[in-house]
Amino acid sequence: MIRSTDYTGRKSSIQYLISISVTLVVALICFFISDVIGYRAVALVLLFNVSLLAIVFSLYPVLISAVLSAMIWDFFFIPPHYTFHVNTTEDVLMLAMFLTIALLNGILTSRIRHFERQVRQREQRLQALKLYNALFNSISHELRTPLTTIMGAAETLIGRHKKIQDADRMFLQDEILLASTRLNRLVDNLLNMSRLESGMLRPKLDWCDVNELIHTVVNRLRPEIEQFPVSILVPENIPMVKMDFGLMEQTLFNIIHNITVHTPPGTSFSISASIEVNELIFLISDDGPGFEKQSVDKAFDKFTRRSDSGKSGLGLGLSISRGFIQAHNGTITVVNHDPHGALFTIRIPVEIIRIEPENE
Repeated sequence: MIRSTDYTGRKSSIQYLISISVTLVVALICFFISDVIGYRAVALVLLFNVSLLAIVFSLYPVLISAVLSAMIWDFFFIPPHYTFHVNTTEDVLMLAMFLTIALLNGILTSRIRHFERQVRQREQRLQALKLYNALFNSISHELRTPLTTIMGAAETLIGRHKKIQDADRMFLQDEILLASTRLNRLVDNLLNMSRLESGMLRPKLDWCDVNELIHTVVNRLRPEIEQFPVSILVPENIPMVKMDFGLMEQTLFNIIHNITVHTPPGTSFSISASIEVNELIFLISDDGPGFEKQSVDKAFDKFTRRSDSGKSGLGLGLSISRGFIQAHNGTITVVNHDPHGALFTIRIPVEIIRIEPENE
């Protein structure tokens, strides 16, 4: 709370300083050209300056500028010069109108900006509420589905274990395992997104074998990719690289899992890795339908799902992958490629070390 107050105070002081400085600079310029434009035109220039300041700054710095402008115009420009005395009634009225218009301009502009901020905040709250409701409903559905499966299968196993045949028992056990895996994946995604949103995620860099990384991911996804022909293209002599093995494993897992969810069985995909200079490059391509043209640019946004897929999920996997890649100071992109399918490209700056075989 103290830090917030200090920041607000510094910001306000800066506004006062800038407002006064700009007014003095404008007045100084007008002083040198007043013989050309006349002292009444100077009033319009100073009033215009107050109007511009009112667009940018808060109320009180603008009011200070308005009062200062009126005093400067009276003292330096209205005859007789260098005095606050005004000889003519016309100049007195002009001075009074100048001060009134400048003050009203500052007040009205400040109120308009205040109302605009309120409208924006109200719209942001409504958008946040809609997002919260959509997220809550989606999470509720995603949690309820595997939990219902687990509870139903468990109750069947417990309540009727003497009458269940071995094949049915195995089926129910498999259902519990699949639902538990799905539930665990959902919780992991939510926790990973929370880590990314907090800004506290820091990769733990260590020497990693790229071949081991890819095969670890493929083995984790073995049940999901049984019906998907997979090609792994990694040079035998690819060097060791420094990266966070866990984050990169989850990154590749999310991308490949996304392919298995959104492409029909039998779709082939490939995973390749290479080193160019000091950059590790992963290419993951599939032979599926690809992304919708209107959604390919939003593929890595949170809670984005294909509108025509009918698949479950929160739409966090690719967003988390992008966050993990950015944590490595890398980039990830996706494009549709001819004749069909999608191509993910990951580029990460890495340190490399080559392990040469010993001479016998």
